[in-house]
Amino acid sequence: MTRLVVLGGGRMGAALVSGLLSSGWAPAGELGVVEPVAARRDELEAMFPGVAVAADVTAGAEGAVVAVKPGDVEAACRALAGAGVDRVLSIAAGVPLAKLESWLNAGAAVVRAMPNTPALLGCGAAAIAAGAAASDADLAWAEEILAAVGTVERVGEKLLDAVTGLSGSGPAYVFLVAEALIEAGVAAGLPRTVSETLTIQTLLGSARLLAESGDRPEVLRAAVTSPGGTTAAGLAALEAKAVRSAFMEAVLAATQRSKELGRG
Repeated sequence: MTRLVVLGGGRMGAALVSGLLSSGWAPAGELGVVEPVAARRDELEAMFPGVAVAADVTAGAEGAVVAVKPGDVEAACRALAGAGVDRVLSIAAGVPLAKLESWLNAGAAVVRAMPNTPALLGCGAAAIAAGAAASDADLAWAEEILAAVGTVERVGEKLLDAVTGLSGSGPAYVFLVAEALIEAGVAAGLPRTVSETLTIQTLLGSARLLAESGDRPEVLRAAVTSPGGTTAAGLAALEAKAVRSAFMEAVLAATQRSKELGRG
């Protein structure tokens, strides 16, 4: 019996398999990956010895993760229905629970998730929402899977658009900040390699401080900001350009776009 089959052997699907193996969630012999591209199947077999890699879904899996592109989700779900798989976690962006449930067998337990790309390094942030037939046990099952590659929060499906706007799109906002800081360092006279190194470590260290200190962001910001000092001058320039408001508008715009895509 295959404990879990992952449909889609792309970067996110492979990250999940890697996380599940590393965390001991299941041994290789209890995991499977369905990947239609032959060259990618060869790569996955080399990456994950003992994991069953196939071109098509076969019967016998206790549960499945749908990790394919949105346009391929219907076919993936119908294949799972034909194979009798009735416990499904979908990480496909923008595909609502109602559609997932309509393509699966009646009464299938479906959980929809919105992860983000840092899951590729085991540092993801994801939120999950339960379908009509999903129980607390099904949610716990989905949490265990996604916890192998990061943190997980439970929300109602209506809030998944906000999750998309915040943490789903959030890495791109951070990368944009990194680009801007690197360019600013160069403009201030630093060699580009030095500016890149300092920027990356500053973002990494700040994130760890925020995660591990137990202090709220405003407390940490105040601790760095001496009255009349350099940080105060920099923050004043950011506030004058409404940077705080721009980030809020970015999250709201991405949330709205997620709603639009969900409506087709």
